[in-house]
Amino acid sequence: MARRNDHSRDEIREMALAAAEKIISEQGAKGLSARKVAAAIGYTVGTLYLVFDNLDDLILQINAHTLDQLHDRMLEEQARHKDPMERLLQLGHTYISFADEEPHRWELIFEHRLPEGQQPPGWFREKVARMFNLVEASLEPLAANHSPQEIKQAAAALWSGVHGICILAISRQLDVAGVESVQDLTHSLMSNYLKGFITPG
Repeated sequence: MARRNDHSRDEIREMALAAAEKIISEQGAKGLSARKVAAAIGYTVGTLYLVFDNLDDLILQINAHTLDQLHDRMLEEQARHKDPMERLLQLGHTYISFADEEPHRWELIFEHRLPEGQQPPGWFREKVARMFNLVEASLEPLAANHSPQEIKQAAAALWSGVHGICILAISRQLDVAGVESVQDLTHSLMSNYLKGFITPG
């Protein structure tokens, strides 16, 4: 068992987050506990709670890290395209790929519920909003005939559709529906929606 002064507070935090993410990736959210995380990094649960307020705080930090990784990957892969339509479509493909690679971490973002009456902190809400902001910014070059509010609404509708495909894919419901390629389905949804949105009425 490590002593408290073997690592700094920041080091313990990073160790705990890495251990928790590994547990979630391998066992899902149900396999996560403060005791398992503490044991994995060689500290006591008491030491863990000197770094995090509680298990909910730890999960928020894990989800924030997941959102950061997803956002960075979306920007990186989008940058490979110059055509505005391709840049926007790439966001959907990257989102689907990330969820397929990290299903448990992706699910935890949307499954975790704080105690009744408690809201996510502002910094966390900003990370969620950043995803929609990226879609809006990518949609703007294709939507010259639409107002900012229409673009915002279209981005929310489009991304809700992609997210819905993700949920069905992760839960294997699309297998039942006979869908062979989730990426093809995502492409079809986005491209057909965008054709209708950007074509002048």
